[in-house]
Amino acid sequence: MCPWLKSIIIASALFSLTSAVFPQEVENKDSLKYEIQEVTILGTRTSEKIIDLPFSVFRVDKSDLDYGKKESAEDVLADVPGLFLQSRYGNQDLRISIRGFGTRSNSGIRGVRILQDGIPESEPDGQTVIDAIDFNSLGGVEVVKGNLSSLYANAPGGVINFESDLYFPRDYSTIINQVGSFGYRQNGFKLGLKDNNSRFLLSYNYRNLDGYRQHSQEFQHLVNAVYEEYMGRATLTILGNYVDGITKLPGSLTTEEFATDPFQANPLALSFDFKRITKKGRFGVRYKYEFDEEDKNEIEVTGYGSIKELESADNQFYTLETRYSLGSFLRFTNRTELLGRNNIFTCGMDYAFQSGPVSDFDNINGNRGISVQNEYSESLSNIGFYLLNHFNIVPDKFDLFLSGRIDRNVYSNDIFIPFGFTDTSRTFQKFAPKIAFNYKLSPSVALYTSYGIGYDFPALTEFSNTPISSNIKYSLNPDLNMQRSGNFELGIKGNIINPQEDFMRKLFFEFTFFDYTISDEIVPFIINQTTYYRNAAKTNRLGIEAGIKSEPFEDFELTLNYTITDFKYLNYPAIIFTSAGTENADYTGNYVPSVPTSIFNFILNYEFEVADNLSGLLQWDCDYISSMWVNDQNSEKASPYFTANVMAGINCSLNKFNAVLYISAGNIFDKRYSGFIIINDYNGQYYETGEPRNYYSGLNISYKF
Repeated sequence: MCPWLKSIIIASALFSLTSAVFPQEVENKDSLKYEIQEVTILGTRTSEKIIDLPFSVFRVDKSDLDYGKKESAEDVLADVPGLFLQSRYGNQDLRISIRGFGTRSNSGIRGVRILQDGIPESEPDGQTVIDAIDFNSLGGVEVVKGNLSSLYANAPGGVINFESDLYFPRDYSTIINQVGSFGYRQNGFKLGLKDNNSRFLLSYNYRNLDGYRQHSQEFQHLVNAVYEEYMGRATLTILGNYVDGITKLPGSLTTEEFATDPFQANPLALSFDFKRITKKGRFGVRYKYEFDEEDKNEIEVTGYGSIKELESADNQFYTLETRYSLGSFLRFTNRTELLGRNNIFTCGMDYAFQSGPVSDFDNINGNRGISVQNEYSESLSNIGFYLLNHFNIVPDKFDLFLSGRIDRNVYSNDIFIPFGFTDTSRTFQKFAPKIAFNYKLSPSVALYTSYGIGYDFPALTEFSNTPISSNIKYSLNPDLNMQRSGNFELGIKGNIINPQEDFMRKLFFEFTFFDYTISDEIVPFIINQTTYYRNAAKTNRLGIEAGIKSEPFEDFELTLNYTITDFKYLNYPAIIFTSAGTENADYTGNYVPSVPTSIFNFILNYEFEVADNLSGLLQWDCDYISSMWVNDQNSEKASPYFTANVMAGINCSLNKFNAVLYISAGNIFDKRYSGFIIINDYNGQYYETGEPRNYYSGLNISYKF
């Protein structure tokens, strides 16, 4: 079916739904109650109600995290509408894509800003590996989709904030135990303490995984701690984490290798022992002060720093890297009246810096050799200033948002070995403006629209010079430019609660249409297992995201998510590398790889209560992902796939003790599919298989003091 025809059908359904909702509000106004008090800080960097914001905002609540395996971010984000997640073999290389931003990354997350308790988990250059977040200790997750470049650096796709569970009613300690297929085991504990003026959360987890592919073992130690002190109108928060782990990398496969045995490792991954060994620690302090009891003026100051030591092995080198990162941000918010209307003004500054030495040694069967092939030091500094003004044009109805951010990124790469290469620096500075409107059709339903400019600055790892660059003597690619996007979106969202009805007691819905034009899109290509990056001239991204979460009957919860996309290169002449040398190609009109045209998610929960102290959950969860191109040439496709999962859990409370027991089966039909696509691989090794049928169970036992 034509994407535009699908868009018309969905838009018609949207307005049909809207017209069906509003007569009910008029005729039964006294019987309706609205639940619209959820607030977010991500969309405006200060606390505001979600219904008042011109963004697509989704919350994963604490109640959604009681059951189930918590191995990776995929386990807590899989049901967020509009997100496309590709997992290679665990948590280390999860690819998170929002409206096409993030698809280019073959290692980590790009184009989407990742926060943990409001502090960037993303590196200053925008790249993120989610290995330091304890998914067993989350109190919720906030996801804001769409261009937020006017407020955050490197956030054209959106922002995700993982929130620690600090707001518990009583002191407690919990022992966490999870076991499953392919040698999966996770054990740990968490401790929560509170009094009238402070809260403290400490967690530790050990995870071991043999992996469902050859050469895909993983283990990790993880410690997280958060302390929050309340001092009148001031709040002091101290955060820290430490991670120590190793991940074996099986590598990608060709079509023939995937068909023969999708669980085998790439031969080079075995002979060179592809792996990553990571040790990383982070410490942060945040101070927030409200100048008056009405919260009209607020200031926030945050500082953080981290040290990361990384050892990695590939078919070229055994690499030792140390990365030092420092950052801070300052925010001021004023809530007052302007021209007789409510007005919220926010401004701030962000600063981030990272640097460190990198040494490439010979890789001798996975061991570090004595010969240093490359030695250099790389650094990046980013400073950004932003402001946002939220003006209420019509009281409780119509709001205008104006925001803008200027960023300056300075990259440098100093070469020590080999001699003959030129030390290089690159500087980018751009201003990203945005205008948005939010119109509330009722207290619980709102229309929103926005247009803004977004920038995605290259990561340090993306600046590696290519064999086909204009000057191969430079240490940084002289031809790679930042990615610019013009972002338009139009949507409607609602959150309606009607407790007096037996049918559709709850209804949350969200429909968003987006139209993005990308200039100089940063695209990966691979030569001899090494990933390089270049710019495509112009790309157009059209899509619709639809999400409905409802309670059709008592104790039942139904979630339906559907995303349709049409991403094409509008203009893309390219120089490609072949065994015979280089040649020209034209990919104009081709589809962007690793983006499915359709994503469908269906979840049905049945919550039951056996007694006052015994309750449970039964869940059916299934996903459909359409086929995807694997390269810019559009010469080969990954097949579509359908997966289904089931889970059953019991929650038992007895005096001060609480126990949660659950069992689950994933991919119950044992489908074979490509769970991760390596885009534009020179040798045609595009595919990494998804997890086959698997089983797991967990038992968490808590004691409340």
